[in-house]
Amino acid sequence: MKRLSGKTAEKVLRAAKIGAVAGFALQAAAIATVVAVDERRKRREPSSGQFPHVPPTDAHVADSTLTTYTYGNDLFEDMLAAIDAATETVYFETFIWKKDETGRRFREAIIRAARRGVDTYVIVDSFGNLNQDPRFRRFPKLDTLHVLRFPLFRWGLLTGSMRNSGRDHRKLLVTDSSTAFVGGYNIGSLYAEHWRDTHLRIVGPQVWELENAFIDMWNSHRPRGEARIANPPPEDWTAEIRAIQNLPSRLSYPIRSSYLDALDRSRDHAWITMGYFIPDRDMQESLIEAARRGVDVRILVPEYSNHIIADWVGRPHFSSMMEAGVRIFLFESAMVHSKTMTMDGKWSTIGTANIDRLSMQGNFEINVEIFSKEQAQIMEEIFRVDLTNAHELTRQEWERRPAGARLIERILRPLGIIL
Repeated sequence: MKRLSGKTAEKVLRAAKIGAVAGFALQAAAIATVVAVDERRKRREPSSGQFPHVPPTDAHVADSTLTTYTYGNDLFEDMLAAIDAATETVYFETFIWKKDETGRRFREAIIRAARRGVDTYVIVDSFGNLNQDPRFRRFPKLDTLHVLRFPLFRWGLLTGSMRNSGRDHRKLLVTDSSTAFVGGYNIGSLYAEHWRDTHLRIVGPQVWELENAFIDMWNSHRPRGEARIANPPPEDWTAEIRAIQNLPSRLSYPIRSSYLDALDRSRDHAWITMGYFIPDRDMQESLIEAARRGVDVRILVPEYSNHIIADWVGRPHFSSMMEAGVRIFLFESAMVHSKTMTMDGKWSTIGTANIDRLSMQGNFEINVEIFSKEQAQIMEEIFRVDLTNAHELTRQEWERRPAGARLIERILRPLGIIL
């Protein structure tokens, strides 16, 4: 193979630079167009923020009681009650914590717990709260109150080190080693009434799954001068309830594998709800293969999410999936932020991980995997209720979308590697 001459190589490099600049310019123009159109849509058709929901519902699995929440007010009241009832420990971790009425209630409850002598530990992501008053994340100095502000800047962003990158996207609360909460809900008044999300409470011995996850996170990233938390093993092992964690610091991303494995095992139905849906090639192929072998694959996503660019980046994947028989439903009038799956009436998962690159190979995430017919029945009922507030995107409707929309999809699709 001939080597390029100096002048030829220089021309090739210059052309590549021009192409890259042109590509970035096209993407910037497409983003500006999409955002402007979406702003006009929101003014013309403001979201009602109203939606049907299922009341908190219990299932009994592995000597523990699981409660599934689909409405923020119900969840927040029970979380606050758990903090107020704590006598030994409170472990609290969140991605977004709004400085509003709901956020202040949580802040005050945590401070009260620490002041009455409860060992209280807080982990809050700095990036997720970049638009909030930083003073809100400052707590009084108490011997029983320990705070980790997960750093805004991480060296992996410059060095490319996966171990030193990723945001803390998890949402956890564990009190007294006896009650634990996990799921998609951030903390704020918006989420209390106007977002459709899903959270899980565990009461009983399987709380260890989530307590262990919090303690591992604290011990690995604790502020200088803070002591490690003791982390005893569980009293017993069970495969019925498992916490699965994506941990960039360990180069460990098992949640993606759990999604793929469940899809490959599915025989009858696979019902999926995702706040942000940008599947990679393997995920897309697993969904398509399941549909082709006769599995009822349904995916529920927001009609318009709070991150409109993510919507557009995910849309180019719709065509091939719908051709294979995957059914796509668009949730109306409110943001659906859940990250859930249920399959074959046997297996379910609730957690923080979306089907996108940031969740699958970027952020710290946590899901709970549940092998239980009783829990699966609850998840199926929730999905059916959600479908009453959604419409199915048909192939005919999709193929009729304007040429301009198709062009924007093609321009923005490459952003999937960073979203």
